Amino acid sequence: MEMDENPPCAALYPTFIRFVRKRCYRLRSPPTVRFAHRVQPLAYLLSRGFGAIPQMKREYHRWYSPRLGIDMGVVVYGHWGPPLLGFPTSAGDEWELEGQSMVGALADFIDGGRVKLYCVNSINGLSFYNKGAHPFHRSYVQSVFDSYLREEVVPFIWDNCHSQVGISTMGSSFGAYHAANALFKHPDVIKRCFAMSGVYDLRNFMDGMYDDNFYFNNPVDYLANLSDPWYYDNLASCDIHLITGTGPWEHSGPTYRLSEVLNSKGIRHSVDDWGPQGGHDWPYWKNQMREYISKLF
Repeated sequence: MEMDENPPCAALYPTFIRFVRKRCYRLRSPPTVRFAHRVQPLAYLLSRGFGAIPQMKREYHRWYSPRLGIDMGVVVYGHWGPPLLGFPTSAGDEWELEGQSMVGALADFIDGGRVKLYCVNSINGLSFYNKGAHPFHRSYVQSVFDSYLREEVVPFIWDNCHSQVGISTMGSSFGAYHAANALFKHPDVIKRCFAMSGVYDLRNFMDGMYDDNFYFNNPVDYLANLSDPWYYDNLASCDIHLITGTGPWEHSGPTYRLSEVLNSKGIRHSVDDWGPQGGHDWPYWKNQMREYISKLF
């Protein structure tokens, strides 16, 4: 495994932060963890202004995934805190959350040990967005990616935290699909998700075709037929946030459709409709995540 504690920054954008009051519930934080080295990411400076001199630990880990057959990277932000696994949008990679200044927007929480952020690449360009591949290859890659998350990323996070603690996920747009799917597939280890402006029925990515790999990674399908008591028992202890609104470019239909499926199976969850503050763009998502972390971590 390769590790670089001061990798190059991606392009950065301004940070927009607002606060909206919402009813939330606090869960107990995991044990603290000891770390050492610190760096100063530009995203934090942009988000907080240049008057203060913030410090944030950032590590870049990269290893060859025998499942995917490629090198995969994970960026880790913070010294200690409950682990939060962040997914990029459709065309992003493990650097997107920093590049879009989400990391900067959450920097005070990260520095304060409220969360420890882990950012991954979701390889959408090799799976559902790979229009040059056969649809069954797309669903196969997603199935293998799910295995990579559970068998490689989760153990890495536990080792990095020195504790087999419950993991939260977050994602926006297509990243919301990954954030939610990871919890629904692995509710014993992924215990909370923030799925912002997501889509949860991916039939449009399969050119009319369908197979088992797709079924078991299409939440509105496999959840509708859920019957295993093990999943019900573990999902009962999860904190599921499906986030939408009526703001610019937002389409709330997929969120409410998934909620209908969950309701039909008696799975506890929250549909957080932010109204005009629920738009489909980074300023809205950063605003939402600041509010959730301030209340729930």
